[in-house]
Amino acid sequence: MLFLRITAVLFSLAALSSSLLADGQQGKRERPSFRFSGFSDVVFKASDESDPDASSEFQEGQFVLHVVSDISSRIDFFAELSLTARDSEFSTEVERSIIKFTYNDFLKASLGRFHTPVNWWNTAFHHGQWLQTTISRPAMTRFGGEFIPVHFVGGILEGSLPSGPAHLGYVFGVGNGRSENIARGGDAGDVNNNRAVLLKLFSRPSRPFRLEVGGSYYLDKISRDGFEDLDEALASLYLAWSGETPEVIGEWARIEREGETSGTSFDSSAWYLQVAYRLPFLESLFKPYTRYEKIDVADGEPVFTTQTDSEGYLIGLRADVASFVALKGEWRHQQTSGNPYDDVYFFQVSFAF
Repeated sequence: MLFLRITAVLFSLAALSSSLLADGQQGKRERPSFRFSGFSDVVFKASDESDPDASSEFQEGQFVLHVVSDISSRIDFFAELSLTARDSEFSTEVERSIIKFTYNDFLKASLGRFHTPVNWWNTAFHHGQWLQTTISRPAMTRFGGEFIPVHFVGGILEGSLPSGPAHLGYVFGVGNGRSENIARGGDAGDVNNNRAVLLKLFSRPSRPFRLEVGGSYYLDKISRDGFEDLDEALASLYLAWSGETPEVIGEWARIEREGETSGTSFDSSAWYLQVAYRLPFLESLFKPYTRYEKIDVADGEPVFTTQTDSEGYLIGLRADVASFVALKGEWRHQQTSGNPYDDVYFFQVSFAF
């Protein structure tokens, strides 16, 4: 493990030095270019009337800003900021903050705060609800959730591999692991002297168009006050055919945790399958979709505080009424911790600006 860390650091320094040198030879800009875009949404939610806690309400969705600065021909900066409605105020979060050095298509080096590339959805769809077909993210990858580490602070190397029509690519990262609150990454530093390491390999073949298959492996050590340290290994596989006719996305992930002192192990898994299709009539306005998902949490799992067993499916319809405006209606039939199924209805307008 130490050898991997040293190799990664040396490789990163070599990549950054080469990138900066090449950039300097191409001349300096008077000032960085700058542009931004944004997303927001408004939701109406209603739950099953048979539920004693049934309610209906409007919800202000996240207000999201994307900021891009081309610092030079080989160096750029990206930031994603969100404002989320709470009971008494809006909370502000720096979701992503990334400086990237591009040497060539085979090697790019980035430093900052990322959406952890441990599965497909977490890096394909970010905080703008307009970007994704559905209203909701899968439970295994939801923001604020505990199953996968949604955010990652550190360094990443990525690029393509010589592979002909298979179009192979890789992502390798070293950074802070989960914080004391495992739903968050180590923003202000790691909770132990053990960096998280991840490796992702994928293929985007020439045919069929917009197909991607891949997998990742993530290693970390979880440390919390009053509990023994646990070694964590997360493996995932995915297939994403993100065309409109059809759209098929399936992902599976498994987490193995083992106590360093007791040797006790806990295995939890999650998966989902989503299918959608853009209908060819009425100017391709409508896109119906459905998704089934399931999470199995190991008995006695000592790390998860809010993550429980869950199962359910949803059916929805998206209508793109303008180039950057979508109306969505969604019915979710879901169950958590063995409780009776709940029926929840959502209607959303999402947009980009």
